[in-house]
Amino acid sequence: MMTRTVFFIIALMVVAVMLGSTLHREVAPKQRLSAYGFFSGRISDQLPATGTQPYRLNTPLFSDNALKLRFINLPQGGIVNYNDSIVFDFPVGTTLIKTFYFPTDFRDMGKGRKLMETRLLIREESGWKALPYIWDEAQTDAVLDVAGETRLVGYTDQEGRKQEHQYFVPNLNQCKGCHNKSEKMTPIGPSARQLSGPLEAGGKGVSQLAEWAARGSLHGLPDSRDLPASVVWNEPASGTLDQRARLWLDINCAHCHQPQGPASTTGLYLDISEKDSLRLGIDKTPVAAGRGAGNLKFDIRPGDPAQSILVHRMASVDPGVMMPELGRTQADPEAVALIRAWIRDMHSDD
Repeated sequence: MMTRTVFFIIALMVVAVMLGSTLHREVAPKQRLSAYGFFSGRISDQLPATGTQPYRLNTPLFSDNALKLRFINLPQGGIVNYNDSIVFDFPVGTTLIKTFYFPTDFRDMGKGRKLMETRLLIREESGWKALPYIWDEAQTDAVLDVAGETRLVGYTDQEGRKQEHQYFVPNLNQCKGCHNKSEKMTPIGPSARQLSGPLEAGGKGVSQLAEWAARGSLHGLPDSRDLPASVVWNEPASGTLDQRARLWLDINCAHCHQPQGPASTTGLYLDISEKDSLRLGIDKTPVAAGRGAGNLKFDIRPGDPAQSILVHRMASVDPGVMMPELGRTQADPEAVALIRAWIRDMHSDD
């Protein structure tokens, strides 16, 4: 009798180990983007297949003027629980898809575009996994390349000027550097404040959050009056100067500059929920006053953007000075102008 009991217990333990191994087994990455089936028809058209939904952030991260197509693929029956403060916690099996591209002419999107890369963030049992796929020259597919790459890109900008510069595709470790929170990879963008606007830019249509709830993929959505405002950094009518500047800093800087981020030791925290003026950088001296500080004394000097390290580093393209360190080789003059105006509007007692 004892022998049978022991055998039964051992058998149960073996089954449990096998089930655990199956549940936590990571899916091997596919070599080509097309193999996932996220898109229908010609993959370069980026038309979502069944189960894949496009989404848009109110204020996106600046990436050397690249535009982005964003999609989410939830597992069958997958539900996201609403919260109003941090990036949503997506269920295991979710894939966030982001394709970077440059229009041939920013003044006329009908003239075509060049797809540069598609980044996948896949939620597995063990956490998030980042996979970078680089598009071939023929624009027929994107191939997995964890080593990263630098490519020359050319286009006509909004002012009709010809532009040409190197576009930097980060390697896998650099992806982890930006998506790092408490030493774990995590998404940066999809939160309630970023998804509160419509899918189509320009204020048309209902909130994306309402669309997600109507599809049954978002649980706990509050009344529309309690949703975060649809603030867009370069649309003055969408919010105050402070709201627009703080949202830009939140998406572009706070993934590092927060207590759980890679720049936690700087004491400069640019998360949109930060209330402490010193931690926000106002009249704060830098922890390290090296070349990056430009001989300036304060991260933010109220009323004086020219004496603010934050502006100095945003405007720089020197790899040893510029911030953010990764994801750009160009400065964003519109964003620099926004932060200059924000600091100029401050008073010393803010």
